[in-house]
Amino acid sequence: MIKSGVFIFWLLFLVSPVLSAAAGESPELPEVWTAKSSVAFALANSPDSRVALQRIEVAAAAVDQARVSFYPHVDVSAQYSQTDNPIFSFGNILNHGVFSQDMDFNDPGRTDDLVMKAGVNYRFYNGGRDQAGVDAAQAGLARSRMDREAVNSRLAFEVVRSFQSLVQAHEMLEARNASLDAIRASLAVAKARFDAGDLLKVDLLNLEVQESRASENLILAEHRLELSQKIFLNLLGLKEGCVIIDPSRDCTQEIPRDQSYELRPELQSIAHAEEAAAANLQVAKGGNLPTIDGYASYQYDKGFVFDGSGDSWMAGVKVNYALFDGKRTSADVAKAKAELSTIQAQRIKTELRIDLEVKQAKLNYRQAVKRLQVTEKMVEQAVESARLSRTRFKEGVILSSDLIDVEMRLTDALVRQSVAKGNIKVATADLRRSLGLPQFEGTTEEGESK
Repeated sequence: MIKSGVFIFWLLFLVSPVLSAAAGESPELPEVWTAKSSVAFALANSPDSRVALQRIEVAAAAVDQARVSFYPHVDVSAQYSQTDNPIFSFGNILNHGVFSQDMDFNDPGRTDDLVMKAGVNYRFYNGGRDQAGVDAAQAGLARSRMDREAVNSRLAFEVVRSFQSLVQAHEMLEARNASLDAIRASLAVAKARFDAGDLLKVDLLNLEVQESRASENLILAEHRLELSQKIFLNLLGLKEGCVIIDPSRDCTQEIPRDQSYELRPELQSIAHAEEAAAANLQVAKGGNLPTIDGYASYQYDKGFVFDGSGDSWMAGVKVNYALFDGKRTSADVAKAKAELSTIQAQRIKTELRIDLEVKQAKLNYRQAVKRLQVTEKMVEQAVESARLSRTRFKEGVILSSDLIDVEMRLTDALVRQSVAKGNIKVATADLRRSLGLPQFEGTTEEGESK
């Protein structure tokens, strides 16, 4: 039995580093990013999520530490010594069972002693402090798990928002390119009319200036896209990489019917913190109660100088009660009560903050829906107006300044529509986050399928 236990121990010792390394490997990078795959990757690879996971491990270890007091404490020791001190030598002689009447008590001589001892101590009662300590540690573990869910919930939302920012950056780049192409096409028409003497020099210059502005806007759009890609990779826990997105493959983020926020991990975290504070208060109050301990030991003594041996045992029960501890217990109780009251006040503050977040998220979603409806009509009108204005400019009916205004209104409408589409998805994601729901149905905030 002992040999098999030792074998298992060494096997786990050798294999555990390999398992740990495998557990710490980063997930595989997808070729094309979607909002859902981005969230799953970030939750598995982001440093924030990993730090929160390590905090859970620390809290789990704290629970194990709190449970130590429920187990007996067993000691095994061995000691060898020599002495010519009369008191210790006489004691060794008695322990070895070699005492004789003709021995000189004042000078029994040199003796040695090999002592092998085994002892066990167990606390039967500790005023409820041990169980309260375990309760506090378990509440701390539950709180650390909720804290990680809160971190992952916020991270998932930020990833969705960053992904939509990428989509907007691509759409804005397309709008700027389309605007520049339209201006260049009109400029080509203007040059032909100018060469034919049918257009003033000022109108041609206006279009050339507008082409430069469109080129500048294109450069800014390219910069925004590159910056959005860097921010996106940073949220995923990556320093660099190729960012190819496909918004069409995204899962729909539905507006939940039940819009209560009881599932918010922050609320559950503060509830567990309150439980831990209440348990710590019981730990402090336990200082006013007695403790009861039991102990037992067995000792074997062997002497070589006087060639003898003997054994002995001891067992007993000890009750201890502190009559006065300098008001330490009362101070601990007062401190624990204050900490509990503080957390209770924080719970109320957290509830108010979350309630405000939910209401703001609902209002933002409604506003985003209305803005999209307006921008869709705006784009329809701007597209038709631009088509007619380009035809009229080609026919020489309107001036270049009028055409420039129309082109700018079209680009502005396309940009506003892109922003409105993105705002709806971001508002939906924010509403789901504020209600404590995962960003996508069928997955948890750990990035795994239910």
